Amino acid sequence: MRMMFVGDSMTIGRAGDYTWRYRMWQHLGDGCEFVGPSVELHEASTAYADPAFPADARRHLAGWGKGWQHMAPLIREALADHPADVLLISLGLIDLGFYTDAQETARNARRFIDEARKANPHIRAVILPVIPNVRAETDAPFAAEVDRFNAFLAEAVADLDRPVSPLLLASPPESYDIHTDTYDGTHPNASGEHKLAGALADAMYRAWGVGAAYRQTAPEAAPEALISG
Repeated sequence: MRMMFVGDSMTIGRAGDYTWRYRMWQHLGDGCEFVGPSVELHEASTAYADPAFPADARRHLAGWGKGWQHMAPLIREALADHPADVLLISLGLIDLGFYTDAQETARNARRFIDEARKANPHIRAVILPVIPNVRAETDAPFAAEVDRFNAFLAEAVADLDRPVSPLLLASPPESYDIHTDTYDGTHPNASGEHKLAGALADAMYRAWGVGAAYRQTAPEAAPEALISG
């Protein structure tokens, strides 16, 4: 099974991160192939926390500061060049924070799905709702837009779900805490990476029988321990 990660800064990661992509690779092992046009972290870094993270497993379509409006025009070509069976998507925070309101962001999400299906009419997708970041604690209108978008996203997934091209809306991790699962109130640290990967992995396992229930490895484990273990 070929999978493509689609996301923003939370997905691409920065130098020194493991990334939740790495956690998903650990979880699924050799059971799937990861595809996409890039293998790099933010600013073209290749300095993953675990240098043994295989180059072919690093592939993704993610970018720092990217949202639904940026990815919708790219996804058809990305899938044509890098065919995938499943999209693992975490987008929307950037759109709502800087570019579009909830309604327009939802329209861009619908456009994204339409463009993806033009490349592969049988594409599957698992989509993570927007997790409010630290800004939502002091910016009530922004927090409200996040809630509105997540409601619109749930409607879009229900409307666009097809037997030949199923869509899943993952449940946000219940225990996710921006004060302990991120390093800056937005971007996941090691524990946050596990929780994001687990949310999407468990959605696929429950709905489609892909993989298994997510089992977290110790987030503090050093790369050498992960390799030898």
